[in-house]
Amino acid sequence: MATKGRMFAGCTVALVTPFRDGEVDDQALRQAVDWQIAQGTPVLSPVGTTGESPTLSHDEHERVIATVVERVAGRAKVLAGTGSNATAEAIRLTRFAARAGADGALLVAPYYNRPSQEGIYAHYARIAESVDLPLVLYNIPARTGRNVEPETIERLAKLGPIVAVKEASGSLDQVSDLVVRTDLTILSGDDSLTLPMLAVGAEGVVSVVANLVPRDVIALLDAFGRGDLAEARRRHAALFPLCRDLLSLAPNPVPVKTALALLGRGNGELRLPLCPLDDRALPLLRRSLERYGLLAPGA
Repeated sequence: MATKGRMFAGCTVALVTPFRDGEVDDQALRQAVDWQIAQGTPVLSPVGTTGESPTLSHDEHERVIATVVERVAGRAKVLAGTGSNATAEAIRLTRFAARAGADGALLVAPYYNRPSQEGIYAHYARIAESVDLPLVLYNIPARTGRNVEPETIERLAKLGPIVAVKEASGSLDQVSDLVVRTDLTILSGDDSLTLPMLAVGAEGVVSVVANLVPRDVIALLDAFGRGDLAEARRRHAALFPLCRDLLSLAPNPVPVKTALALLGRGNGELRLPLCPLDDRALPLLRRSLERYGLLAPGA
């Protein structure tokens, strides 16, 4: 089945939001954008979960979107995180992203409220009728408390603005069901599952590990796309331990921000309630970076 929304196929980096002394570090954010574009990353996604959106004020959220769009300056696409558990707030943020010049909006399913499937459908449908921007659904039940069921996504896929879904349920059966039911572009929401998801019909990833090694993520996608499965499997096997550690040692984005700091590409500053890695996890992350060849032993 042909897919719509292929503008977001491939590698999207889920950008971290840099802080300095409790404030958003605009200069570091611009540097991160430039670095990603130099690495060949085609899509940048600011202020998602990896961007610590729950702890940003409304003004900060908008400023990060505007800063990324301005700095990108057409050199890549911008998929702005604009989700909220309040439908009106998601509409407001998505309208802002459209005015700022984003290419699309990534909308996490309503969290904490635990709405019914009908409530989830109504939430997204209201956003779709209220904005003029390509929309990407984001299903991550571990954080929202609700799975967006394939039947609900099938209904939503009939709404024109909804072009893709970032699927982070961890279920390949659910991904396969979406491939059968919809023509949406399906994006992996779990770095460690990108290759398996490609095998059943996904067309890209919204990646945390791409904050560190975007070229390697792109190389995996390219290898699969040209049918070089041996190379894709080799890339997957190399990336897997790093992906696992980035998402298992502490809540995202604690490990990836810590890794960036260890590599000299940030200060690792977080906002409460997120805390730095503990004394058990930090050596494990350091060894993971060493094994991957990103960090010299003992550095």
